Amino acid sequence: MADIFSLDGLFTLSNLFTLLMLVLLQAVLGFDNLLYITIESRRVPAERQRFVRRVGIGLAVLFRLVLLFVILLVFQQLQDPLFSIETHPFTAAFTVRVLITLFGGAFIIWTAMKEIFHLLSVDHLEHEETTAKRTVGGALFWIVTMNLIFSFDSLLSAIALSEVFVVLGIAIVAGGALMVWLSDHVAAFLEKNRAYEVLGLFILLVVGVLLLSDAGHLAHMSFFGFEVQAMSKATFYFVIFVMVCVSVVQSRYRTKLLSQRSEAARMGVPTTEPNVGISAAKG
Repeated sequence: MADIFSLDGLFTLSNLFTLLMLVLLQAVLGFDNLLYITIESRRVPAERQRFVRRVGIGLAVLFRLVLLFVILLVFQQLQDPLFSIETHPFTAAFTVRVLITLFGGAFIIWTAMKEIFHLLSVDHLEHEETTAKRTVGGALFWIVTMNLIFSFDSLLSAIALSEVFVVLGIAIVAGGALMVWLSDHVAAFLEKNRAYEVLGLFILLVVGVLLLSDAGHLAHMSFFGFEVQAMSKATFYFVIFVMVCVSVVQSRYRTKLLSQRSEAARMGVPTTEPNVGISAAKG
């Protein structure tokens, strides 16, 4: 235990470089977490949303430090199977890490699907933003809980770079400060560009699938002899890149189409194109 708190050689070039890499890792892997925080905070009244985001991130950083300490102490136990299922169509070995990842992936998929169906069913998107309002305490609870689930794999990845608690802790605090700064900007962007809210929800959906595939791979899960393979990070980021590109191009196309139709209507020129995409562009 003494080694993880050791300050010997803390400010070496190697540790400083590792710290920089860890901060970048927290920033990259924290995007999906930030997206969830932004969407969850919108469930509370508008005047409390900023408070929920900032306090939620602050509490999440605190609990993430506690989680880091626990992981460093019981790292090996997290890898040991708690129980296994050995049947003909289905086999798997479940560890603490697998169970946490499975729960996180399933919950994120459920949340994303619920919000997507809500956007399709609600009559007035501008006046009704969420399926159900939450209390501030409820929103903070889910932000902290999901933050810990999102953090689990990133902490394990960070430990692969360094096992010095101080270095890892500084990276976590720096990542939290960055998230506080970015959260308001992401929330403001989604508020002004409602069409991209759909993109954010589908990104969360893909994140959930990623977590489920990771859990299945870690558990050596197999169905009818076919083992579950983890989605590679390269595939994940490529899918997100394509989704963002499609959303941006489609949004600009709809805006241009709406502008041309408005100009044609003003000049009294009839249009022969089908009336598709106008309602979406207005959203």
